[in-house]
Amino acid sequence: MNIEEVRSYCLSCKGAIESFPFDDTTLVVKVGGKIFVLFNLEGEHSINLKCDPDRAIELRESYPAIIPGYHMNKKHWNTVYLDGSLPDDLICKMIGDSYQLVLQSLSGKIRSEIEQINL
Repeated sequence: MNIEEVRSYCLSCKGAIESFPFDDTTLVVKVGGKIFVLFNLEGEHSINLKCDPDRAIELRESYPAIIPGYHMNKKHWNTVYLDGSLPDDLICKMIGDSYQLVLQSLSGKIRSEIEQINL
């Protein structure tokens, strides 16, 4: 997947919105006001994704393109390089997992509002 395909996939998640809150080269995608994906648009394209801590370690050990989250809590975030070495279905699964982890951390009221959004 290239960076634009990943962006489109992220924005297809219910309630996902994008912004540039930090600078012109870091695109953020949030659900319910919380970040589930950060894009590095400068240099080598990569994304930061939230991940279950045990799964994060497993992914890092299995794929050289997945490392501890750059500028993030390394226990809960991975940086994923979009260098073509990872299968598209794995990237989609990691994005979906990140989305679900963030969605589950939201209040029941906010989750309910997001779940009622029609795509």
